[in-house]
Amino acid sequence: MSLYTVDVYSGSSDNIIRDQHADGVIIKATQGTGYVNPQCNHQWELAGQLGKLRGLYHYAGGGNPISEAQFFINDIQNYVGQGVLILDWESYQNASWGNTNWCRQFVEEVHRLTNVWPMIYVQESAIWQLANCADVCPLWVAKYASMTWYSWTVPNMNVSSGAFKSITGWQFTGGDMDRSIFYLTKEAWNKIANPAGTTKPAVPAPKPTPSQEPVKEAPETANWVDALGDRWYEQHATFTSNCWLHLRWGARVTSAPIGVLPPGSVIKYDAYHRADDYVWLRQPRGNGQYGYVACRDARTDEAYGSFE
Repeated sequence: MSLYTVDVYSGSSDNIIRDQHADGVIIKATQGTGYVNPQCNHQWELAGQLGKLRGLYHYAGGGNPISEAQFFINDIQNYVGQGVLILDWESYQNASWGNTNWCRQFVEEVHRLTNVWPMIYVQESAIWQLANCADVCPLWVAKYASMTWYSWTVPNMNVSSGAFKSITGWQFTGGDMDRSIFYLTKEAWNKIANPAGTTKPAVPAPKPTPSQEPVKEAPETANWVDALGDRWYEQHATFTSNCWLHLRWGARVTSAPIGVLPPGSVIKYDAYHRADDYVWLRQPRGNGQYGYVACRDARTDEAYGSFE
């Protein structure tokens, strides 16, 4: 028997959760050590009301894996045993991409806290990065026939399991919605979520970090358009990161990096602009030069630190 699922984040429509093809819903809960999906509880409850199987995932930020595991479990501790726990391992916004030990440290801490081994989501070409988890974790692989496969019909493709004995789940499209097939019965899904000996974790709650969004555009704010056509707004303040971030020579993800900033880095900036997927800050440097860092996801409004 197979199960079909969708996965959602804060910006997902409830219609995706309601899709009658989906037996289960996998919900983004946290990212790094500073982001909590503000829609997680709503999405969890809606999926439950519809009688769907549920899962919760943590998007790896690539910081300290123990701290990220604790942040994840602290946030969803009341749901442990009711849904499959998942680590989402992707290159985007992941400062430890390529580190072959990070996932093992994360899943071991989750297991220590809950007695649950989480599933791991990864693209097929990067399964090697989590090979040392193959003895304990189920594998959920992403491999698409195309980005326009707007169908619940599973493509006729070969998908590698790498060092794992088998594939537990396959995300086969990510166009209009993420569709996956899991080679499980409902009973097997629930056993992964709630194995014998599952414990309710006791994780000390982290101290909240105040976060203030850079001011919205206002007529009285000094602003200008740069050579790339980006409109910048003057603001002199300080940003403290809560995850690993790239400092770049330009306000583009394709711009050359100056370096990688660890969590807790303090950036004094004099301007910001909001465009496409990010809010960027401008850091004055020597000799009239500037560094640029993405401080917020412009789609979900997730901040990557705090502002003062």
